Amino acid sequence: MTNEFSNLLKQDKIPVLEEFYTIQGEGFNSGKAAYFVRLGGCDLACRWCDSKESWVPRLDQFVKITDIIERVRQTTADTIVVTGGEPLIYNFNRFTELSRKAGITTMIETSGAHEFSGVWDWICVSPKKQMPPLAEFYQLANELKVVVFDETDLEWAEKCAQKVSGRCELYLQPEWSQFKRTGDLVVDYVKKNPKWKVSVQMHKFLRIP
Repeated sequence: MTNEFSNLLKQDKIPVLEEFYTIQGEGFNSGKAAYFVRLGGCDLACRWCDSKESWVPRLDQFVKITDIIERVRQTTADTIVVTGGEPLIYNFNRFTELSRKAGITTMIETSGAHEFSGVWDWICVSPKKQMPPLAEFYQLANELKVVVFDETDLEWAEKCAQKVSGRCELYLQPEWSQFKRTGDLVVDYVKKNPKWKVSVQMHKFLRIP
């Protein structure tokens, strides 16, 4: 991380690729209205990533945390969902502190590959084989959501599921670009292994921005 980036982070600024009020389209909280904050910056480089533009943050993307919260308060949203990229490249202690003071529910989707920070009301861990979650994330996770591109991802999902707590919700999500093949694969697997649930990207079907 460059000195310029470090200085901006010290000023309670984070690099935001986009922010918008929408409907959560995946996993346990599907259908819930929420204000999304998508961070710039990711070192995972997933082959099926649908937001590759988030991989490298730019200096002009840094915005004040207080400005983000003010924009949330101008909507009817009561929940912030932080996603990426990979959000926990950055420290979220200050972000969640200010959000919760404003009465906003805080949720995050993370790979779990970086140091944990922040106080979150809901933690969705979406583990990646190339950079597995740190051990602590398995017990912190409210939701484990594994994107399925091929059969090896089902094996990976089971390995991760063995490490989470009993309260963790388990989801398998077909990879979107190969939906016909991966959808059938996930449905068949969940029917045979009902501890899992199917997550679909509802927002893509309904064309919700």
